[in-house]
Amino acid sequence: MTAARNPARRNPLAALWWVPRGIIFGLMAFFIFGPLFNLVLWTVAEKWYFPYSLPLEYGFSSWAKVFAPRGGAMQSLTNSLVVALLTVVVSLVLAIPAGYALARLKLPFRGLILLAFLIPQAFPNLTVYVNIARIFYEIRLNGTIPGVVLVHVSHGLVYAVWIATAAFSAIDAELELAARNIGAGAMRTFMDVTLPLAAPGLMASAVFVFLESLDEFTGSYFVGAPDVNMLPLLLYTTAAGGNYQIASITALLLLVPSLVFMLIVERFLKADVLSRVGH
Repeated sequence: MTAARNPARRNPLAALWWVPRGIIFGLMAFFIFGPLFNLVLWTVAEKWYFPYSLPLEYGFSSWAKVFAPRGGAMQSLTNSLVVALLTVVVSLVLAIPAGYALARLKLPFRGLILLAFLIPQAFPNLTVYVNIARIFYEIRLNGTIPGVVLVHVSHGLVYAVWIATAAFSAIDAELELAARNIGAGAMRTFMDVTLPLAAPGLMASAVFVFLESLDEFTGSYFVGAPDVNMLPLLLYTTAAGGNYQIASITALLLLVPSLVFMLIVERFLKADVLSRVGH
């Protein structure tokens, strides 16, 4: 009777079911967190060379160099944050009316309009940005923050419009009709009913746009460099020069906001909004 209730006694191998799962999860954790651990080690490594598997000396002298007035990290961080915030503002200003129209109005070729926002992702970035840099140079936008913002917006609109459309589509249209029936105008209904209900989805789209702008390298390089220093550009130059400590600290500065904002996305982007992306 006891053996029937406990299968492990009948088959001793059944008690070892956790071994392969533990190995699989251990390998997954190694491949995910191993590079992050190596990155953190490089940020505090003073001396580290082959064949030693761990740094010989630890310290924070590289951090002092990064945040020194001549280090360039603070200027790059400021430029990256300013450009990312401006990109979010411009993208949402364009995406909110576009997303509402695509969600509520019976527009012809609606699917083609949504696909049109994917065009910047459909072509090699290098070819596109070289031509954009040439055009911006002629109109004196090359090497300026507005020029970099416009390039980032071209990519950010993909996330902003698609998620905004899904957020507005997830709202029950009868709630808007109820507000109109009790005397609210179109703008009052949108501001008091529609926009607050769509706010979580719009917040998620803003986070995606912010992260896309923060990590954008190719457009920042061809349009902004060398006048507009950005964190991805600093990361590239330091890594190419073999300064792994500075490069690791710069990468960590880029990584922390990404992790924080992804947690925000997980909280605000609900399943009903995700189910309507692309519809």
